[in-house]
Amino acid sequence: MSARRQMIPVKSPDDVARMREACRIVAATTKEVLRLARPGVTTGALDACAARLISAAGATPTFKGYRGFPGSICVSINDELIHGIPGPRVICPGDIVSVDIGVTYRGMIGDMARTVCVGAVPGDVAALVAGVREALEGACRMLRAGICVGDLSHALQGYADAHGYGVVRDYVGHGVGAALHEPPQIPNFGARGSGMVIPAGATLAIEPMFTLGDYRVRVLGDKWTVVTHDGAPCAHYENTVLVTDGGCEVLTVDPA
Repeated sequence: MSARRQMIPVKSPDDVARMREACRIVAATTKEVLRLARPGVTTGALDACAARLISAAGATPTFKGYRGFPGSICVSINDELIHGIPGPRVICPGDIVSVDIGVTYRGMIGDMARTVCVGAVPGDVAALVAGVREALEGACRMLRAGICVGDLSHALQGYADAHGYGVVRDYVGHGVGAALHEPPQIPNFGARGSGMVIPAGATLAIEPMFTLGDYRVRVLGDKWTVVTHDGAPCAHYENTVLVTDGGCEVLTVDPA
């Protein structure tokens, strides 16, 4: 078991302090970006807002240039799950908008995502958006040092299965810290007792991704934007958390 534990990076107090600040910045940025996400606003305007706020806080946008990604943030709409490239697309009434933002501060990263409804949406879509958040909150309540990654994955899948949602298989949560993607990978589906044991001091980006249809997804011709295979609406919610002996602490807390 000790060998398995060593595979997941454990953060020092200084690492955690820098991650707390990165997460504070990313949470404050996300709040302002979502306030701007209204009909008539372009996804490019959301990107510009985030870039300005992150720079003013003395940090950098983690996603900008990552493997060639052109934006400071990801903005995905309706059947777009993740990695939407900001640009001239205009947000419309009835859209659901997913915003995924990473911030690097003094070498450490905070990562979070939110999906919100813009105006009135069908009831099943609104329930999906609320449900993906509820699933993450439920998983965090059972997360603590000593459980396996599969325990966490099983909790997320259990919520989706109970509500009839598709659980995306091709993209997963992950460890986060000095790098955007660290061990372990955290699927949103899995079996209890499987995977690595999670130690105290691990920092994880947990991100359930559910759809109203099939779980399959595909990548558009821009080589970034991931959409549902059947065109069904989808939602994505992500927090960076610190694992402790008694539970976990959500670092990307939504500002009041």
